[in-house]
Amino acid sequence: MRNKLTSICLLSLTLATQSVRAQAQAKDLEKMEWFNNAKLGIFIHWGIYSVEGISESWAFFNNYISHDNYMKQLNGFTASQYQPAEWIRLIKNSGARYAVITTKHHDGVSLWNSKAEKATTIPAYSAAHQDVLTPFIRELKKSGLKTGLYFSLPDWSHPYYDINTRTRKRYEIKNDPQRWQNFVTYYQTQLKELSSQYQPDLLWFDGDWEHSSEEWQAPRTLENLKKFNSNIIVNSRLNHHGDYETPEQGIPVVPPQSKSWELCYTMNDSWGYQPFDKNYKTPNMLVRTLADVISMGGNLLLDIGPKEDGTLPEEQVNILKNLGRWTSKHSDAVYGTRRGLPFGNYKGKSAISQSRKSIFLYLEEAKDFDKVYGLATKPVSAKVIGDLSSKVNFELNNSTLTLDLSKVNFDQDVTVIQLEFQTPFELLKEISDEKYSLTQILGDKNSKLAVYNIAYELHTGNNVFSGSGLTNDGMNMKIQTPKTNPETLDWISKHAEALFETGKGLPEGHYSGMSALSKDKQTLYLFVEGTPTGPVALKGIKNGIARIRIAGEGSIISHKTYNKLYWSQTPGIVYIDVPKERLDKNMTVIAILLDKPIELYRENIGAIENNL
Repeated sequence: MRNKLTSICLLSLTLATQSVRAQAQAKDLEKMEWFNNAKLGIFIHWGIYSVEGISESWAFFNNYISHDNYMKQLNGFTASQYQPAEWIRLIKNSGARYAVITTKHHDGVSLWNSKAEKATTIPAYSAAHQDVLTPFIRELKKSGLKTGLYFSLPDWSHPYYDINTRTRKRYEIKNDPQRWQNFVTYYQTQLKELSSQYQPDLLWFDGDWEHSSEEWQAPRTLENLKKFNSNIIVNSRLNHHGDYETPEQGIPVVPPQSKSWELCYTMNDSWGYQPFDKNYKTPNMLVRTLADVISMGGNLLLDIGPKEDGTLPEEQVNILKNLGRWTSKHSDAVYGTRRGLPFGNYKGKSAISQSRKSIFLYLEEAKDFDKVYGLATKPVSAKVIGDLSSKVNFELNNSTLTLDLSKVNFDQDVTVIQLEFQTPFELLKEISDEKYSLTQILGDKNSKLAVYNIAYELHTGNNVFSGSGLTNDGMNMKIQTPKTNPETLDWISKHAEALFETGKGLPEGHYSGMSALSKDKQTLYLFVEGTPTGPVALKGIKNGIARIRIAGEGSIISHKTYNKLYWSQTPGIVYIDVPKERLDKNMTVIAILLDKPIELYRENIGAIENNL
């Protein structure tokens, strides 16, 4: 009887524990809903570093400037043209659903009137002589956008923390535990002020790498935050006590496994305002980055850096305006969407509605047709989001959906096709490869379709030219077939180097399209469909690039790498300019000569560790 009672008690305890855990998971899902639906947020780095236009905090940490001279910027921070309502108008019109502002960076300068012991604040010590955080939060809340506050855990100017550079060691906590406890009290006092005064929806921590969770007293910090907002969302930089991942600058190649994640990303190479950093991505690049992030199920937190007087650089304003143009036109395909189709099903970017009754295809080029593979459900309609005059016809044949885009007005950045279903769509567990034979391909009267099928077969590792009589230079070919489309044969001859003995292309995430690799794996061939709206983008290539050219006609073309950071192993994103006058009407092939056999970066991206 005793054993039976013990078993019953244990079972009851297990069931109760499972019930509590399920309730907690349900609550977490509920609190994250607005964040997962938001897709776009705006990050704001504003502080005294904008006076001289130097790196925020890192300028003195890295010994580029003395701490004393860095702090003299307080005398030049005026906020004389600061109009928070105008900031909010631009942010809201960009399509962002939340904003995150730096309340205090590692330099310890607080934007609000902090009463914490020995705090350095803008109201008390700067030329502005005013609290610049409160009016911004007031306007932010009036707008209906969610409130996010960035807060640096370290304070490299505070006497309880120690003025710090990369070459100077701070005190050992074990040798002066009271001093450290005084600092913990200081920073938690500031968090209490921020929580009570501004009721944030989100806390964006930074700098946790400098101490352990135990030293930061992270569990206590989180507990205190929840006293003010039980649904507070916290990023992953509180020593793994957060709710979502925050990869920085490097656009993921492999989608993060977390259901909630956010790419924090600069428009140029700087977080705060730096007048000589003109290395801005174009508005087109940033719309496409947003589409890329949405396709992987995340949010884009795009940064702006105001000047010391509170005005925004013209380049940043233009980027926000173009984002707003695109997000307002395509709102149904942005907000509330989830991670898109696997790359095996669609060779591009996509997203799925929460009901699974819609698939959104993001097209970065103007082209005649598109294909989706492995569809077990037939759509009831296909349309272009934001353009009722465009028409999309489609045909489902053996689980392959072919879309006719010949009557589509393409967007200047990203066109979105919505496939609608009567019931939640299903994908086949295995995609049945079409496996076109060379005879079928050469006999197709539609040369564009024939060339597409060649690229598809090569990308999947099926080289249809094996033993066909194709030569490596396309000369003296002995390809024999009863019915050959001469236009297709001409394309094959012109692009023979990309077809002769080439193998399987890049896996998912590196290129939004089809590709192939040379036999020695040192030349990468990208198949470029139609007319791209901007430069071709390539991610996660560890190699150096020797040269890039257009296959079959010899033109050397330029490329530029963005976001390759010296402290990070993550490769930058390569943008390749393809002159429109050199595009092939059937399909353009870009040949990328690498410094050695290709090496791919496919590591999972989580929170940043540091950027010393």
